[in-house]
Amino acid sequence: MEQIIGVIGGSGLYALPGVTEVRTVTVDTPFGQPSGPLTVGRLGNVRLVFLPRHGVGHHLLPSEVPYRANVFALKQMGVSWAISVSAVGSLREDIEPGHVVLPDQFIDRTKGVRADTFFGDGVVAHVPFGDPVCDTLRMHLHRAAVNEGATVHNGGTYVVMEGPAFSTRAESELYRSWGASVIGMTNLPEAKLAREAGISYATLAMATDYDCWHPDHDQVDVAQIISTLMANVSMAKQIVARAVPDIAAHSGPNPHHDALKNAIITQPDAMNLETRERLMPLIGAFL
Repeated sequence: MEQIIGVIGGSGLYALPGVTEVRTVTVDTPFGQPSGPLTVGRLGNVRLVFLPRHGVGHHLLPSEVPYRANVFALKQMGVSWAISVSAVGSLREDIEPGHVVLPDQFIDRTKGVRADTFFGDGVVAHVPFGDPVCDTLRMHLHRAAVNEGATVHNGGTYVVMEGPAFSTRAESELYRSWGASVIGMTNLPEAKLAREAGISYATLAMATDYDCWHPDHDQVDVAQIISTLMANVSMAKQIVARAVPDIAAHSGPNPHHDALKNAIITQPDAMNLETRERLMPLIGAFL
């Protein structure tokens, strides 16, 4: 079966080396429009779908990103694997700016209203989320990062904060005391929604700074972050491009394609008909 790979991140990520047949697609979903038009292309024989998380030109705050529309749009495009390319702050001395981190856990510290489920309004489902990252996809990214010569940390906990302001020093030290590895603002509810959509999800995190805890780097400076991020954009593209053929060679469906199996609690004849129709791309195979 064809493996369609989604890449969520900056609007420039579609410029991966070797991508051809590039075109822009405008998608609408039952949850509104995604952050921006999707860019579709091919790397060899593999179809890729790129989604600019913060919109073209980065005009959306982390709390303003239409996460449900974004993930649903990927599902509508047939995406079964999603690579989240994310800038993060380091909470550990050994994770230096410029290093790559592949988290396997999240702690949710968001406090605004971020819709983190497709369900409700007459249809109830509870997906397992104990292991929020697809290990298969994470290992593909790890192998690609190592082969590209990156300094990579495989595993770790990503604290998802609300933003847009960065942490206080007390908060940063609290998260360090929890044993967390990195901090960012976007991967939840993204990962939860991907699980509900049956999309295997993993994060390719690029450390840009030491948050504010480090005595020699005690303030997060946007100019510093952007400088480090731009220096790592090329590496992120190389890692994704190298990982794509391995992911595409996966035999059979992705590991989380059936996350909704046994997760839907509401009996079909008791479902709100409008909600059921809206969710058919997600739930149809399990009714």
